[in-house]
Amino acid sequence: MAEIWTIGKILKWTEEYFQKYNIENPRLDAEVLLGYVMNKERIFLYVHFDQPLDSEELAKFKECIKKRAMKMPVAYITGVREFMGLDFKVTEATLIPRPDTEILVETAMERLGKIAGNETGTGKCFADLGTGSGAICLSILNYMKEIEAVTVDISPKAIAVAKENAEKFAVSDRIEFLEGDFLKPLENKGKFTAILSNPPYIPKQDILGLESDVKDFEPMGALDGGIDGLDFYRQLLVKSANYIEDGGFLAIEIGINQSQAILEMAKRNLMWGKVEVIKDLAGIDRCVVLWKK
Repeated sequence: MAEIWTIGKILKWTEEYFQKYNIENPRLDAEVLLGYVMNKERIFLYVHFDQPLDSEELAKFKECIKKRAMKMPVAYITGVREFMGLDFKVTEATLIPRPDTEILVETAMERLGKIAGNETGTGKCFADLGTGSGAICLSILNYMKEIEAVTVDISPKAIAVAKENAEKFAVSDRIEFLEGDFLKPLENKGKFTAILSNPPYIPKQDILGLESDVKDFEPMGALDGGIDGLDFYRQLLVKSANYIEDGGFLAIEIGINQSQAILEMAKRNLMWGKVEVIKDLAGIDRCVVLWKK
């Protein structure tokens, strides 16, 4: 007779199994993956510990366990990552959105709303560089119902994912997708109220020290910021002001201990006026806003 695996039993076994493989959040990952397999919320698992899995659920869950034990991120296994209260499709062609980046989105929305004079962003258009899954730009479009966006990514596979997410959130009519390298596709597109970006900012020598979940699975082009992690900021601070309206802004996510170097770059470009450094909840400098004179 085949062994019966209930929800409670398999969660306990999986938690212990993941611990052997040094998975950072073994219980949480087990619950998320089982919820994905059963198409249920995690709360369902808590109140149905004695419910047995059928053979199909069990087989699918075992495949998920194998992938996670090999350090594949949970988001790539399930194909979904929550960001700004929205469920984004993600694949290995896209960086997995992090909660830290919500600070960039909230910062940009607040300033775009003030410039527009309303919370919907009427008559304003911003650009998003390195869009990936579209987490930054699509979140803003979802919550600011009249603003428009132009978004750029060098990866056609990433753009395809972002387009799917735009359809899902019903904002496709307010966004244009461009394939190409950073600022170049914005030529002949006029000027924007703002340019937003979460560029690659990890110093090359630090990448080998990243967790396997990150360095072995997430797109290297979205991580590697060059020798000191500042390559893309140098481009942005020198060139992006030419694409921004007077009184508009550039908002960028930054890595730890990078704010001072970026402030120094800003001082050397006379097109930038006021500069704001926004901290995260831990008090770490997380994004920089540079205002075009």
